[in-house]
Formats: sequence, structure tokens, C-alpha cells
Amino acid sequence: MKKKVLIITYYWPPAGGPGVQRWLKFVKYLPGFDIDPIIYIPENPNYPLIDESLISEISDKVTILKQPIKEPYKLAGIFSKKSSKTISKGIISDNKKQSFIEKIMLYVRGNFFIPDARIGWVKPSVTYLEQYITQNNIDTIITTGPPHSMHLIGLRLKERLEVKWLADFRDPWTTIGYHKQLKLTKISKEKHIALEKQVLNTADQLIVTSFTTKADFQKITGRPIEVITNGYDYEPVNEFKLDSKFSMAHIGSLLSKRNPEILWEVLRDLIKEYNDFSKDLELNFIGAVSEDVLNSIKKNNLSNRVNEVGYISHKEAIVFQKKSQVLLLIEIDSEDTKCIIPGKLFEYMVSNRPIIAVGPKDSDVEKIIKQTNTGAYFGYDDYESLKTTILGHYKAFQNKSLQSHPIGLQKYSRKQLTMRLAELIK
Repeated sequence: MKKKVLIITYYWPPAGGPGVQRWLKFVKYLPGFDIDPIIYIPENPNYPLIDESLISEISDKVTILKQPIKEPYKLAGIFSKKSSKTISKGIISDNKKQSFIEKIMLYVRGNFFIPDARIGWVKPSVTYLEQYITQNNIDTIITTGPPHSMHLIGLRLKERLEVKWLADFRDPWTTIGYHKQLKLTKISKEKHIALEKQVLNTADQLIVTSFTTKADFQKITGRPIEVITNGYDYEPVNEFKLDSKFSMAHIGSLLSKRNPEILWEVLRDLIKEYNDFSKDLELNFIGAVSEDVLNSIKKNNLSNRVNEVGYISHKEAIVFQKKSQVLLLIEIDSEDTKCIIPGKLFEYMVSNRPIIAVGPKDSDVEKIIKQTNTGAYFGYDDYESLKTTILGHYKAFQNKSLQSHPIGLQKYSRKQLTMRLAELIK
């Protein structure tokens, strides 16, 4: 008989973006390890990104529970549809460029909705799930955040019922980069920290996606912590041809602070120095791009090389990963972002295309790229080495020999990662 486990998550198809992929794939493979996943999600969520194609990946045998949620972002849209939409996507303008409305919305979001805008869903969810868990003899629950309100649902259920609780942190809580932009008062900061500490010290098992996050959490709690990174799945794609241009693709949001000016400067200088490079370069941005990034690109005379594709389905993004000559991975240059390992990294790694990553030095991403031999990693001041690497890739492109040579990728497959999760559940 399969073991039943209740998974409490906000993001679920038709939600798009990286937040949905992790548990969609776990749920796909858990039945193969004698675990029957039951999903609890909001009935009427306000997802900033939609990807209808992901619905086809959900087995019709999976039990899905839904309860209504009151979404403050919908109300905020009455005052400023643009600001509410960008903030819900995590795109926050630089302080000096924020409008008055955006400043007010950030202040309200940070201080009136703790830990996040889905806090109002906690109480009705606990009432509903307490009865469901009791009636269906469920002894294990999993919460996954952000939004970290999901962990508060787990916390309240743990207080009321004798259940095993696994808390999965796809991103950190109080140390994540955007947390500092929420204009928190001292009291609000203390409340966030207190809630985080309570969750970390109450859950039976903590799961994190990076070793840096594990080390940070170990300073707060003695509870067991397991690192289960995101990973890749084998994605069938139709026939495709490599781009004829020297295409460099970034898949995902390019936030205001995720702006590698050193990269734009290198590309500007290579265009000046090499006529062929000037003719061949193409920049493809798949996902939202902030005005700050576009302005930096314009300043370096690269705007005519840019193709803003915008948000596309996950399946379409996989095709871009496989046909692009080079894949770009950009992270904010901050101590807080050393622990961030984007889910797309693992899909990049199996695309057979070389990765060029720019981010904070000594990050978890840097370690993984070096261990798997899937690309090159640069700090925000590594001008010469970045320039040399891009020029080397361009020459290999001209010789039709540009590709990556990965090693040791199997441990990052979704099935292998689910096996490790199953061991924790049992």
C-alpha cells in the first residue's frame, strides 16, 4: 500500500516560471517510490506567469485539493496594474527610480503582509486541512515556499496534529535579496525573523536547494537539513537547428540588479575589434527584462543586437536552450545571492551548450558549473577572462565545434532527486 503525503504549495500548473517546476516533477516521480502525493493549492490564485502546457504533465491519478484564496495583488491592481504585476513577479525598480505608488505598495507588502501576500490563506487552509488529514489518515505533510505563508500552514497543522512535517525552502526567507527592498520597519523585520526561527525549529525535516542555505539555517536550528537541489528532466523536443548567428540566450527574468554591465562592455568592445563578431552577435532574452538592464545595453550600443522574446512556455524555452550557441546565467552580485541556484541551471547543463555565468564569487552555482564542466563562471570584475572566454567560444562557433563537455550530471536528474526525497518521507 502506498504511503499518502499531503503537499501544500501555492504554485501549480497553469502557473508558469521556475517556482512550479520543482514539485511538479517530484509529484511525477513519487508514485514510483510507493508514495501517493495529494496536492493542496489555491482555487483562484493570482499567478504572474501562466504556462498552460504544464497541465499535461499532471497525472489524472493525482488527488488535487483546492480552497479559495483572497489575493491582495488583485486589489492592488486597481491602483496600479503595472506596479502590482511587476512586484508580484519579483521585479523591483532601483530605489531612486521607484514611483510613489510603487514605494507605497512595497511598504504595504512588507509590513502589512508578513511573511507575504498569501498570509490570509493560512487560517482557512488550516481549518480545512485539519479535518481532511484526520479523515484520511495522513501522517506526513510537506510545505514548500516561497511564498513562506505555506510554511505557516504547516506550522499550525503540526501544532494541532501528530504529523510528520517536511518544510522545503526553494529560496531562503529573511536573507533573500529582495527582502531588503520591502521597506521593512524594525518591528516587521523582527517578526519575519521570529517566524522563520519558529518554522525552522518546529519542522521535523528541513529541505533546502543549496549548501549555503543549509549552512545559514544551521546557525538557527539543530533540526536535520537535507540539500536536494533542483534538477533536470529528459524533455523531448522536435527537431531543431543550432542558431546560425552567434546567439547568446538568457532565459528567465533580468531584474534591475541582475545587470552585468561587465558583459555588455565586453560585447561592445568585441564588436569594435572584430568585424565578423559584429555581424554574428545576437542577444536573445526570454522572460521579463527591466528597464535598467535595457538602458545599460543601450548605453553600450547593443540594442540592435537584442531580441526580446518575452515569456514563453517551458517547452519553448527548452528549444531555445538547445539551439542557442551560448547560454547566459546572471545573478545579482551580492553576498545574499551566493546560495541561489536557479532551476534553469540544470536544464542548461543538459542542453549541450556552454554556459557563461556572471555572479558573486564563491557561489554554489560556481561550484556546480566547475564540478560538471558545463561552462565558465565570472565575477562582476573579471573583464579580461570573460572577454577571452567569449572570444574563444566565438572562434569555436566559426569552426562549428562549439559545445559543452559535461561530466557527472546523473545525480541531478529529477528521478534521482525524487528518490532522495522519498527516503526522507518514509
